[in-house]
This record gives sequence, structure tokens and C-alpha cells, in this order.
Amino acid sequence: QVQLVESGGGLVQAGDSLRLSCAASGRTFSTYGMGWFRQAPGKERDFVAAISRGGAYTDYADSVKGRFTISRDNAKNTVYLQMNNLEPEDTAVYYCAAVRLGGGTTRIASYEYEYWGQGTQVTVSS
Repeated sequence: QVQLVESGGGLVQAGDSLRLSCAASGRTFSTYGMGWFRQAPGKERDFVAAISRGGAYTDYADSVKGRFTISRDNAKNTVYLQMNNLEPEDTAVYYCAAVRLGGGTTRIASYEYEYWGQGTQVTVSS
């Protein structure tokens, strides 16, 4: 069982940056691939970024490539999402998720993830 707690959301202006954090419980964090997803009002939950369990492999949605960076610190049981040059279209609730994986791979489909956090709101004003 893994419990995930997101933090770092807030209200910012277009062009600003935010860093989201997701703290995981348990002693097996390094065996989980991690992902970030987001859900805007009235829309489906969309993939944002994913990282392999060791951190060497990452995937991004086209809409965030070059602006967002996913990273992890397995010693701190934490995954991060650095978001730069934010746009109003990035406004959503952001969720982190975990899935047990072999090394050297990621997952981008939400249905493949086993554990989810409660989400953190990111609002970008124009």
C-alpha cells in the first residue's frame, strides 16, 4: 500500500512557475513508476508526465514538453513536477500516481496506475 500526498499548488499568473511535490509513504518507493495527471473542470483526467522508478526515463504530454520537468528523489520518497512558463490552459487539479514497475519503463495511461493522491489545485490567471 502506498499513500501519496501532493503539495505546492496555488494561484499564479501566466508565465510564472510552480513546483509540485508528491510525498509517498512506505519503504518501497523506488520500485514504483510515478506519474502526474491533471483534470480541469468538466474534462477528463489527462496525462502530464511520468518517470521510471530509477528516474532515468521520462515521458511528457506534448502540451507540456519544454515547460514541465518531472523528477524524483528516492531517498526522500518524493516526486516533483517543475512547471515553468505556466499558461491559463494549465489550470487544473494535479494528481500524482504510482504503479509498480520493472526498471527502465514508464506508464502514461491512467488506468495502469494503482495509487493516487488527493490532488492539488493549480490556477493560472491570464
